[in-house]
Amino acid sequence: MHENHYYTEILRLVTDITNAPLVDLADLRRRCGETCISPDIPAGPADLADVRALAHRWAEIVDAETEDDRVFLLNALLAEAAAYPRITCHDESGWHLHYRDDGVRLAKVLRAVVGVAAAQHLTELGMHRLGRCALEECRSAFVDFSRGGKQRYCSRVCANRDAVRRHRRSLAV
Repeated sequence: MHENHYYTEILRLVTDITNAPLVDLADLRRRCGETCISPDIPAGPADLADVRALAHRWAEIVDAETEDDRVFLLNALLAEAAAYPRITCHDESGWHLHYRDDGVRLAKVLRAVVGVAAAQHLTELGMHRLGRCALEECRSAFVDFSRGGKQRYCSRVCANRDAVRRHRRSLAV
């Protein structure tokens, strides 16, 4: 299986923004700067509000009850990102695809790449590859990048915490 690192970063970014809401525009720029998103993409206060709305929509996609519901929500997101893909080479990053015209604002870029990244990930690996942490007090969203596709926890910390709790419960019986 070939997993595009660009898509992986984008899915981790939108999930991070969903689990830990953005504080301000500087926070949005910082988080995007830690990924493959170009710092040259214009952004302002309206983008902050739009990206917060994107995080809410991502949560709805994660929480969709059926595959059909998930596909419906994802297709709606993809429809908003209607732009033809183009091959580009900038910043000495090598040839790659962009799903935007030059000068498009950050929120619109994120909607497009989140939609495409999720569509690729889920159609290649399975619509079940999104979820919420099984640890009762956590419930953070996650994207399942595991080899077997059976991830139940958002992190090893939560998995270990739950395993210790189950073990202690078994000793008390």
